[in-house]
Amino acid sequence: MTSRKKLHLGAFMRPATIHTGAWRYPGAWPDVNFNFDRLRHLAQKLEAGFFDAFFMADHLAFLNMPFKALQRSHTVTSFEPFTLLSALAVATSHIGLAATASTTFDQPYHIARRFASLDHISGGRAAWNIVTTSNPDAALNFGHKDQMEHGERYRRAREFFDVVTGLWDSFADDAIIRDVESGIFFDPNKVHVLDHHGEYLDVRGPLNIARPIQGWPVIVQAGASEPGRQLAAETAELVFTSQPDLATAQKFYADVKGRMRIANRNRDHLKILPACLVVVGETVDEAKRKRALLDTFVHEDSGLGSLSIALGCDASKFDLDGPLPEIPESNAGKTSRERAIRLAERENLTVRQLAQRIGGHTGLSMVGTATTIADSMEEWLTQEG
Repeated sequence: MTSRKKLHLGAFMRPATIHTGAWRYPGAWPDVNFNFDRLRHLAQKLEAGFFDAFFMADHLAFLNMPFKALQRSHTVTSFEPFTLLSALAVATSHIGLAATASTTFDQPYHIARRFASLDHISGGRAAWNIVTTSNPDAALNFGHKDQMEHGERYRRAREFFDVVTGLWDSFADDAIIRDVESGIFFDPNKVHVLDHHGEYLDVRGPLNIARPIQGWPVIVQAGASEPGRQLAAETAELVFTSQPDLATAQKFYADVKGRMRIANRNRDHLKILPACLVVVGETVDEAKRKRALLDTFVHEDSGLGSLSIALGCDASKFDLDGPLPEIPESNAGKTSRERAIRLAERENLTVRQLAQRIGGHTGLSMVGTATTIADSMEEWLTQEG
């Protein structure tokens, strides 16, 4: 008898939605990004619906788009992830709590302490989404004049992972004794001093927090570039990825799983979750009408801002009714840039049309009834997408 595959569901929260126009949708909560009562309600609703994780994205700066576009962004203000997820930890009981934390602009000791604390507070439900931060404006908020080069960010991230996980191993599982009679609180023979000296980082340790309940919080990775895939294959237990269709997703799946074999990791120890905008209706036509209405709430300014982020340059300066010009390489994320260029070429889109597509949600969408959407998700699962 063959074992059945299990579908895992994670809710991508920014901290509310993946679609940039959703905050304007009739009946939506425009203030949800910064309203804890509403976010608590959403987390509890997701938990009741058997979601595996509340996955919170994060930004270390305003999105790098002109203020004309930025003024329309619902992500301009949101809670700091650890503060929010710590509060949600006591309002929920079993849903996973995943936070984005940067390996470029933070320090590994900080990250190790925060996730270890969240893991203890939540009873073992913390997950770390490793990001290298592509927004060049973030560098200006942390005392840097220039953004670190793309490949170098990932080399630092790989070393950063080793340091954080090493710090989580500071205390053995049974190191904390708390023997009231003898007055011994912990066994010093079961404490490990990391004493790391690497290319980018020098961290002595040990971490001053007991070993996380999970041992290590769950490791999440979202990079789809060459170094991003390699980092995922070597470190991650969950990959959050944007794939436009099943065929492309299958190639990504096979590539990352193949890299795991080379890295001597069990391929079953990594789950790949594609980003998907889900719009459900009583009928397929009703769902399509909902999606069409949703897309009307993406303003042109917002679309151009999103396109600028994807391309790593100011798209508002282009001829909006002409084809996309040649886009030079930059230190911004590689995958979103290539995806936007391929979409423009494949569908012969003008800059304006491309901005409208990128501005809402240009990735995978499942629009239909509960049954058709469930069938589509099952196909992606069984066909290794």
